[in-house]
Amino acid sequence: MAISNLKQSAGAVFFAKSTLRFLFLLRDDTSYKNTWAFVGGKINNDEKTIDGLRREIGEEIGYVPSIEKLIPIDQFTNTKKRFEYHTFIAVVEDEFIPKLNKEHKGYAWTNIDGWPKPLHPGVFSTVKTQEISDKINTVVALSLIHISEPTRQAEIS
Repeated sequence: MAISNLKQSAGAVFFAKSTLRFLFLLRDDTSYKNTWAFVGGKINNDEKTIDGLRREIGEEIGYVPSIEKLIPIDQFTNTKKRFEYHTFIAVVEDEFIPKLNKEHKGYAWTNIDGWPKPLHPGVFSTVKTQEISDKINTVVALSLIHISEPTRQAEIS
């Protein structure tokens, strides 16, 4: 449950079903410079979480690609710092080339077992949590099942 007086932020790691790889951006602003992060940022007071995330996606990668599924995987709350961060997996069919804004200076599509380094501290904490790791692995596993289904159906025919 969201606490209304907390600063809200959201981020998404893009997952391309065709390659089973994830998109990371290399930060180039003053906050955690030269670390790899998800797409995302602060949610404006007048925005819903999803609307703010879509705005951040457009700002950081130049447009909002066709997202097949937006899967919530984490909600981190720090009441001491009055901060809440929502993390999603944004499932897309294929990898794309982002048009980076001034906050980032590079990007990488990586396999689940090859996250780029160094990771942003918040991203590191998220992906190293067993529960979140299990959710990410489930998304990959379900994508593998869907990829192999047409092959099985063709073999049955």
